Amino acid sequence: MIPTEDASARKKEIEEKLKQEQETLSFIRENLEKSDQLTKGMVSILSSFESRLMQLENSIIPVHKQTENLQRLQENVDKTLSCMDHVISYYHVAKDTDRIIREGPTGRLAEYLSCIAKIQKAVEYFQDNNPDSPELNTVKARFEKGKELLEAEFRNLLTRYSKPVPPILILDALTVDDELEVQEEVMLEHLPEAVLQDIICISGWLVEYGRNQDFMNVYFQIRSNQLDRSIKGLKDHFRKNSASSGVLYSPAVQTKRKDTPTKKAPKRPGKDDVLDIEIDSYIHCISAFVKLAQSEYALLTEIIPEHHQKKTFDSLIQEALDNLMLEGDNIVSAARRAIMRHDYSAVLTIFPILKHLKNSKSDFDSTLQGTAASTKNKLPTLITSMESIGAKALEEFADSIKNDPDKEYNMPKDGTVHELTSNAILFLQQLLDFHETAGAMLASQETSSSASSYSSEFSKRLLSTYICKVLGNLQLNLLSKSKVYEDSALSAIFLHNNYNYILKSLEKSDLIALVKVTQKKAEVSYRELIEQQIQMYQRSWFRVTEHLTDRNMPVIQPYNKLKDKERQVIKDKFKGFNDGLEELCKTQKGWAIPDKEQRDFIRQAQKRVVSEGYRAFLHRCANIQFTKNPEKYHKYRPEQVEDMIERLFDTSA
Repeated sequence: MIPTEDASARKKEIEEKLKQEQETLSFIRENLEKSDQLTKGMVSILSSFESRLMQLENSIIPVHKQTENLQRLQENVDKTLSCMDHVISYYHVAKDTDRIIREGPTGRLAEYLSCIAKIQKAVEYFQDNNPDSPELNTVKARFEKGKELLEAEFRNLLTRYSKPVPPILILDALTVDDELEVQEEVMLEHLPEAVLQDIICISGWLVEYGRNQDFMNVYFQIRSNQLDRSIKGLKDHFRKNSASSGVLYSPAVQTKRKDTPTKKAPKRPGKDDVLDIEIDSYIHCISAFVKLAQSEYALLTEIIPEHHQKKTFDSLIQEALDNLMLEGDNIVSAARRAIMRHDYSAVLTIFPILKHLKNSKSDFDSTLQGTAASTKNKLPTLITSMESIGAKALEEFADSIKNDPDKEYNMPKDGTVHELTSNAILFLQQLLDFHETAGAMLASQETSSSASSYSSEFSKRLLSTYICKVLGNLQLNLLSKSKVYEDSALSAIFLHNNYNYILKSLEKSDLIALVKVTQKKAEVSYRELIEQQIQMYQRSWFRVTEHLTDRNMPVIQPYNKLKDKERQVIKDKFKGFNDGLEELCKTQKGWAIPDKEQRDFIRQAQKRVVSEGYRAFLHRCANIQFTKNPEKYHKYRPEQVEDMIERLFDTSA
């Protein structure tokens, strides 16, 4: 059971909680009633607002539609006015642009092109909307006038600013410095940049709007003239400066140049310095043409439309190229005339030029790519002509060596080297500088199957064969010439000198290596020939030394007196030796052996033979009383005989 007190307290607690809950419930009811009242008030307000909005909308929508219509009408009016202004402007274009068109584009190209654009739009408007109007003819005429003035400006700018490239600048552009790892290319500026941009602008307009191609003809004619003048200026530079100062290149640029294009032609017999300059000039002009043509093409690509570039370039280079080819043809013709005069050394003018043309051919082909076949074939045709005339000169030169006449007045009195020999060797030495060109020249004339695609080795063998042919012809001719001499000893000295000169020249110039390609034992053969002539010469002394032999020498018995006949034999031997020695020394002292080594060798050999024989002879006669005047017969001591022989071949003694 729960105690009475606890139950009473519990009841009291429950009653208090119930009372609190009733108070809370009353509070909630009051609030709900207030909320209902507020809701009813809000609904009433919203209903009133909706009603007012509907009234406002019914009032504003008609006004809005009316305003919108008014705005549309305003826009239409503005557009109409604008169109009217635009159309009216076309009627005023001719008048508005008259002054600018009349004064031309010079100095204000952008403004001028803007005027032309306005005129062009006017033309298009009248053509589309009023083709029969007189205004169309007016603006058309104005457009054509504007186009004419643009064409004139194009011509004037090109004419005024296109100048020949100075020779010094061309030479600097051709310069190659072997010491520089990176070559600094000299740029050839043909037109000032601002002028170039104006020309490009006019060109673009004429192509796009002017429907005109005549300006391309104007372009190539003006630039062609400048290209030709640049090359002629370089040629004149060589003629004026080469002979006087020798300065051909820019003094500000220290240059080393490769053997092409600047290697000068070798000196040739009778060759003139003026001809040297002409050859060097032509070689430089060929290189200058390639460089300038490449530069012209680069300029042309900025100005001429792409599909017209090759044709325009072809036309542009024709005059300069034709002049160069004509000059080359003249060189060939001059060589041909010289060959007819038997001046075969004239072929040497062909070699450096032909070598340079062949070296330049790849650059030519690259530069002329896309031009007409007739243009591309000009250089190969010239090369073929030069190879043909060069080969003809080589063959005729070989024949001339063989057939050079034996003229007594043309023979060296002292038996030295003949002019034919020195000229022939000089000619062959100069071939060595251009051995590849000469070999190819000979190979170009071959019709055999082996020559159809001749290699450098084939060309080398042909040149070796040719050189051996010339040397063989020379040897035969020298042998024939030697017979002009009445004295066989002088004939031997003559052949010795010439053979020795040939051998030493071959060895000194490395020609011997080329000869050995087809004749392995050439050196041995020449040394044998030289030795044979020395032996032939030594026989001339037999008529001196034969008096020193025991032949006819009396047998001397001790204390026996010589018979008159025996004494006379000894006297005759002394006299024969003395007279022969004096005669030979007098004669042979005027002969020449230019090679000191050979001269000393022959002297020493002869001194040894004569001196030994003479000493032995004197020893045999030492105790023989064959005369009362021994000094009359014993005129020379052995040392004197040796000294006399030592002075042989000394024209200065």
